[in-house]
Amino acid sequence: MAIPTLPGTTARTITTDRITTRVLCAGPDDGIPVLMLHGNLSSATWLEELMLSLPDDYRAIAPDMRGYGDADPAKKIDATRGLGDLADDAVALLDHLGIKETHLLGHSLGGNVAWRLMMDVPQRLLSVTLVAPGSPYGFGSTRDVDGTPTYEDFAGSGGGLINPQVVGLIKQGNRATDSPLAPRNILRAGVFKPPFIPKREEDILSSSLAIHLGEQDYPGDTTPSKNWPYTAPGQWGPNNALSPKYADAVQRLFSIKTKPPVLWIRGAHDRAVSDTAASDAGTLGQLGLIPNYPGPEAFPPQPMLSQIRRVLERYAAAGGTYTEVVMEDVAHAPYIEDLAGFNAHFLPFLEENKFGASQPLNPLVKWYSKFKKALYGET
Repeated sequence: MAIPTLPGTTARTITTDRITTRVLCAGPDDGIPVLMLHGNLSSATWLEELMLSLPDDYRAIAPDMRGYGDADPAKKIDATRGLGDLADDAVALLDHLGIKETHLLGHSLGGNVAWRLMMDVPQRLLSVTLVAPGSPYGFGSTRDVDGTPTYEDFAGSGGGLINPQVVGLIKQGNRATDSPLAPRNILRAGVFKPPFIPKREEDILSSSLAIHLGEQDYPGDTTPSKNWPYTAPGQWGPNNALSPKYADAVQRLFSIKTKPPVLWIRGAHDRAVSDTAASDAGTLGQLGLIPNYPGPEAFPPQPMLSQIRRVLERYAAAGGTYTEVVMEDVAHAPYIEDLAGFNAHFLPFLEENKFGASQPLNPLVKWYSKFKKALYGET
């Protein structure tokens, strides 16, 4: 994937004990680490401007995750482990770099990986920033805020929901605008809030086109179902890994002893993750885009935002903390659409939790931040 990097960003090829992949880095090697995980249909390229905007004493690290960009194409995502492969890859990268603790930012799919890392290695996370994350219950085929499955076989989730024409256009490397299913148009209408077009659109599009394709990659395999929409999750690839069928037990979030503080930040116009998400089978059925829709009683759209909020409320009740921020006039990629507005929330959150909740200096940092805000109106 020959995508140029911005000045100040270094692209390295790193081999851990799990995978070889491209890793973008910015900031000093001895800086406070911030691990950044990209979303679906993207790569670390999407995160470059955000990486470069961090204060000088931070070290940004963003890998191309398994199945994306310049990650080893021979390494597949075993969906039956949920997002375990991607979470384990992230931990292996930290181990390889000798990083014991890190701040974590996950966007979209990367946010789902962040849920898993919170469950698996909470003691290594100084803070967690969830940017338009998917629901911790997975994507699709759940009907209420508690993640109750719509069907026992989780039909309506997994790789079978992706339009084959979309996959075909990605395979062709299509960069045109003559089809609503063209990758460029999907980004413009489904990820960003129109009429916004990013300055680095060509690089961002190249990043999206570099996703690994196939039955063991994107969109993954599928299983026939007797239940509408007659397709259930397969066993390979990221979309199947996101199925609620393979999601880890959300209860694990509430029982972890070390609960990193959470910032949940999203765009008010996000169509990719919402209570009526554009690609959710229930939403598409109601719009008549998937035939034979059985109705909202049988298959309602997944209440993704309500699920996330309910989980974070329970997380807080169990001893954690979280802040929800809704940014106006942006959609699914707020740090690309409005970097300054995003950083008005993200950077103070990093500073407040700079050394982690277990460090004695942390209460002083939090107090000083609140003092500045009260005295000067600063954030």
